[in-house]
Amino acid sequence: MPMWLVILVLVLAAIGALDRIIGPGLRWFLRRRMERAVEKLNERLERPIRPFRLMRRQDQVIRLIHDPQVMEAVAEYARSEGMPHNVAFARARSYAREIVPGFSTATYFGFAIRVARRLSQGLYRVRLGRGDDSTLRNIDERSAVVFVMNHRSNMDYVLVTWLAADRSALSYAVGEWAQVWPLKSLIRAMGAYFIRRRYSSPLYRAVLARYVQMSIQEGVTQAMFPEGGLSLNGAVGPARKGLLHYIVRDFQFGDGRDVVFVPVALNYDRVLEDRVLIQAAQEGRRRFRVRLGVAMGFAARVVWQKLRGTFRHFGYAAVCYGKPLSLREFMQTRPDASTEALAEVLMHRIRTAVPVLPVPLVAAVVAQAGGNLTRAALIARGEAMAAALQQKGAWLHLPGGGARQALEEGLEALLLRGILSREGGGGEETLHIAPGQEPALSFYAAAVLQRLAEASELADPADPPPEQHEMELPEAGET
Repeated sequence: MPMWLVILVLVLAAIGALDRIIGPGLRWFLRRRMERAVEKLNERLERPIRPFRLMRRQDQVIRLIHDPQVMEAVAEYARSEGMPHNVAFARARSYAREIVPGFSTATYFGFAIRVARRLSQGLYRVRLGRGDDSTLRNIDERSAVVFVMNHRSNMDYVLVTWLAADRSALSYAVGEWAQVWPLKSLIRAMGAYFIRRRYSSPLYRAVLARYVQMSIQEGVTQAMFPEGGLSLNGAVGPARKGLLHYIVRDFQFGDGRDVVFVPVALNYDRVLEDRVLIQAAQEGRRRFRVRLGVAMGFAARVVWQKLRGTFRHFGYAAVCYGKPLSLREFMQTRPDASTEALAEVLMHRIRTAVPVLPVPLVAAVVAQAGGNLTRAALIARGEAMAAALQQKGAWLHLPGGGARQALEEGLEALLLRGILSREGGGGEETLHIAPGQEPALSFYAAAVLQRLAEASELADPADPPPEQHEMELPEAGET
């Protein structure tokens, strides 16, 4: 026997012996360290990490595919498609492996939160409109909390992950875009689950529905974007009811548990993908690709400007909570308690919670006036619009405490980006929409104009929106 083969056999034998003798003890030691770390982490979280999220991913997959409802769906799918039962079962297992995440507390709290904080504060001046915090803190621990959010940018994931870090670890529903290397493994380790929004297989929908229902039953804190994708026109769009329908369909009154939906609204002075989204809207297509070279070039420019000390923040980014909604209370008190009615109320609460920032406010003033304004007329119209928004209970971030400074900052940002242009100077300065920039102006104005047009009596007319208290978060590097 050749010497190299003898050495190879001995090495493999040694590895096998170590795996059998040392491996179990090492795995037990690491598991105990992880459990102690989670116990300490749960002491500071408002919504502790549930045991369901700490299960091994393979155990969750097995539990899901052997669920009675999934097994029934497998049998029905095999009959309808005329295929052997084991083939249908293998397909269901592949769906489960694709959907189920592999949550890692070290990845989420040790890596993702820090990166999210630095990235958010590095690009924006972040503001948090503090809503009804006492209501959020007093939600029954047995209840599942679902954050429902408008989708303005891919920065939404980053921003909300960081701002919710003291509340709980969020489990996001993410689309097909995230199933690329190396994002796939990272996002799965953060506890997100993948969904194919355009996949119509009844077996896939059954597996996805059962996973969502199981996680809700176990009290896992969810975060979802009911719109189903990024807003192409800047306004809050209608809800896609798939995930909401799965939750409502499985809801039981008698088990003492509740599902509480917490509306979350986001807005930005600058959306990083705005040009891509505007172009997609003009071409009338929902699918769009961001070229990797363009994205890398943009990131390189930001890093270079940071190193040279010439980087300017992209303005403000703000997050605001709306009034929470109890699913039990909703279904008991509403005669039209359906998924459609629930979606309508939730989207209304999101729209009314969208924060108003300097750039969107100026864009709304110019869009409403049709362009060609003097600076003095813009300030006057903007102050009147801000007063009307405040009367409607909107949350406004007004730097300096008044509308005038916010309007000045928003105007300078739009001029710098070339969306607006000006002629003359001093008291004779006239502002125009730059040629070809009408879609960009409408994109930023949409959320404010939508808030102005939003009825205030759609949901709970006797219950005003919670008072918002602005909280200014420290810049990157500050404490």
